[in-house]
Amino acid sequence: MPDSAEPVVIIKKLKAHGGHHGGAWKVAYADFVTAMMAFFLVMWLMNSSKEVREAVAGYFNDPSGQGEKKGSGAGGVGDTLAVSRDGMSRLKDSIDQAMRQMPEFRQLRDQVAMTVTGEGLRIELMETEHGMFFNSGSSNPSGNGEEMLVLLAQELARIPNEILIEGHTDSRPFPSNGSYSNWELSADRANSARRLMETKGLRSGQVTQVRGYADRRLRNKDDPQAPSNRRISVIVKYQAETPSGAAAPANPATH
Repeated sequence: MPDSAEPVVIIKKLKAHGGHHGGAWKVAYADFVTAMMAFFLVMWLMNSSKEVREAVAGYFNDPSGQGEKKGSGAGGVGDTLAVSRDGMSRLKDSIDQAMRQMPEFRQLRDQVAMTVTGEGLRIELMETEHGMFFNSGSSNPSGNGEEMLVLLAQELARIPNEILIEGHTDSRPFPSNGSYSNWELSADRANSARRLMETKGLRSGQVTQVRGYADRRLRNKDDPQAPSNRRISVIVKYQAETPSGAAAPANPATH
């Protein structure tokens, strides 16, 4: 019998916890959370306004940050997205679509002109020989005029942009004893439009200026007495931006 026995080696195997599942459950849970987030995002978008949907689409079409210039970055919450220069065309299309729902659209469409200018979106409501939006020689809106101004108020109340309202006349002298002229008529019609639009949707302070030009800015210069020179102009100003690109706060209203 040998003097010393060979050493006995005992090997113990460690069992890892969760060996049957590993980390697969974490991947499945992450996929579930991502799917739920996508589901709720879709549900939110379906119940959001058209402007919000366009803003979100603008971000995904241009996530580098240029979307802010298209109205997706200078916005607020809900329906108060600011309209910048590149967004005025979409606002114009939105107003045009709303006008098409009016019963009198066929009668009015040739008397409404919308143009994107250096100042903003200019919406002009032009008169005919027999009137259209205001009673003849009066600052009181007609039935068609009131309906159109209410429609504009409801559409423009959804954005924070400042609004200007102008009154214009033709060059035909106002039939009075001289105490009331085209100057007063143009200013009174613009101010009448402001009062109506503020009671039907525009926020207090959203209209920052009311202007009366009489016949100083004719639309048809070749025919100073043309009915189309008698008009109300509603101007949606571009949203001012600070140097950082954020929308600047609106100025107090001045009438």
